[in-house]
Amino acid sequence: MSLLPACHLLAYGTLLGTTVYQSFVMTKVCYTALPMSSFTTLQRKVFPVYFRLQSILLIVTALTYPPTSLLALYKAPVDAGLLAFASATALANLAKYGPATSTAMVERIHQETRDGKKFNDPSGPSEEMHLRNRAFSRNHAMSIHLNLLSVGATVAYGFRLASRLRF
Repeated sequence: MSLLPACHLLAYGTLLGTTVYQSFVMTKVCYTALPMSSFTTLQRKVFPVYFRLQSILLIVTALTYPPTSLLALYKAPVDAGLLAFASATALANLAKYGPATSTAMVERIHQETRDGKKFNDPSGPSEEMHLRNRAFSRNHAMSIHLNLLSVGATVAYGFRLASRLRF
């Protein structure tokens, strides 16, 4: 009896649970419960770990694909495509959009100090703050959309995986 199927289910289950929890529960709870400065500090620490873990779990899920790891995955192009797509979006967040969002967030905080007012002050942003807000919004939107695409591919793979289970 091979351990590969059990390892695959554990890796996939951890991936799906982590992704859904971080994307739809943890972020919303923290945003509503914490002051903005604390929320920002927390997100700068949590999201790099989340994107790393998501990427690692996608790789482990692919490497444990039953019954014979990558050889079996090679013979299942739809499953391979879904895992590859989810991996590509997770890696884009890990390597580019996550760090760019964090950098833009920090630059916006520094600009608040220089301007003496918050980024969303009712009197309107300075020209520099307007540029910082745009950089943050662009990178944050890309990160959110890539994460949602990764969630979608992960869930779609889960339906395909469930269709192969025999009880």
